[in-house]
Amino acid sequence: MSSEDDRIGLDCPYCGVHANMTPQSVPNAAQLIRTKPKHVGLVYQCDACRAPVFLRFAVKEITSDHVELYRNFVELERPKERFPYSYLPKHTEMLFREALSCYSSNNFNAFASMCRRSAASAFVALGEGGKLRAFEEVLVAQEIAGIDDDSFAPIKIILFEAGEEEYLPLLNRFQAGILLEVMKDMFYQCFVRRGKLSRALKVRRFFVEESNGNLASSA
Repeated sequence: MSSEDDRIGLDCPYCGVHANMTPQSVPNAAQLIRTKPKHVGLVYQCDACRAPVFLRFAVKEITSDHVELYRNFVELERPKERFPYSYLPKHTEMLFREALSCYSSNNFNAFASMCRRSAASAFVALGEGGKLRAFEEVLVAQEIAGIDDDSFAPIKIILFEAGEEEYLPLLNRFQAGILLEVMKDMFYQCFVRRGKLSRALKVRRFFVEESNGNLASSA
């Protein structure tokens, strides 16, 4: 089995810091040899916040005196994805919060469905030409990230092509990760960037008007 000196670098699901995870509790080797499970769970401790983090490993080989695990693992708890929701329209915000909750729970195809609903809500909020504008932002994101057309095709189908829910492409972890970043970038460009700029200009306008008012009163 893995040595207790082995460490893994992860984003902690509790503190959100990318930190080393130190093995804290490992299964009893003799029991594993006797029961021969296909998967085992290990408890690691986050070096940043000391919280326990649970990981599941597939068993590669079990012999009479040896247990070997695959190095790949499944995170049973993932960090919650963050986003400046306050800039989104209320209906879009509600749907996108649920979408990110699905992603954090490793429910990638439920995540895809909720992204579709979130995007549709956003297009309505953006008004006439909003869907085309969002599509252009997504194409820019694809070009910036250098994502090939084959990998990107399911993303465009989910967000922009009309059709029944049951015909949505099934996503793996990698494709869901692409969709996540594309959604965040699309919403940032369409809502957050505009909202932040508008707010900053209002603040500057307020201070200019206050300053002009003070100058007029002292004249």
